[in-house]
Amino acid sequence: DGPDDAPLLVLAPTLGATWHMWDRQIPELTRTRRVLRFDLPGQGGAPPHPATSVADLAERLLTTLDSLGETRFGYAGCGLGGAVGLQLALSAPHRLTALALVSTSPRPGTPDEWRQRGVVIRTNGLDAIARSTPDRWFTPAFAAAQSAISSWAVQMVGSTAPGCYIAACEANASFDVRGRLNAIGVPTLVVCGAEDQTAPPADA
Repeated sequence: DGPDDAPLLVLAPTLGATWHMWDRQIPELTRTRRVLRFDLPGQGGAPPHPATSVADLAERLLTTLDSLGETRFGYAGCGLGGAVGLQLALSAPHRLTALALVSTSPRPGTPDEWRQRGVVIRTNGLDAIARSTPDRWFTPAFAAAQSAISSWAVQMVGSTAPGCYIAACEANASFDVRGRLNAIGVPTLVVCGAEDQTAPPADA
């Protein structure tokens, strides 16, 4: 989306979401940017080719951008998409012009929490995880006032390929760059919500 001659901004979704999570931001962003959105493996329209590490996701994105002839870009990601941004800032900083991290942690939760989520999905499927999505993504007041968005979130997560969701849980479980943050020199904006329990303000 956006003018062909504008600087490129790449937008990455969180685990379980599709590129449509950014729909409401597109009119504003495309005033000054050319925006590329993508889906994580098995989410939305992306093929179900699991990626078990954040580094793999980052490398796949760079390969895609290379195929499009894009060498430099700004990047904004949420959750797992933000972790990919952190990885890019560490492994390919020459490619980034700027970085924005939304609800992102240098170590998201604990490995046991993510692996347990994978066990739940293997045993019972994605239904329970999908139904609990509004509790993780939204405050109770927002979920009550925006029931259509809450229902959309449940549907979006529920449509994710289970094997790819489990692989993404493994990627989150093994991701920890807390000791490398001081190596990031890319101009970075960190955005967090006061009531965010997944990536709380302390993580920011």
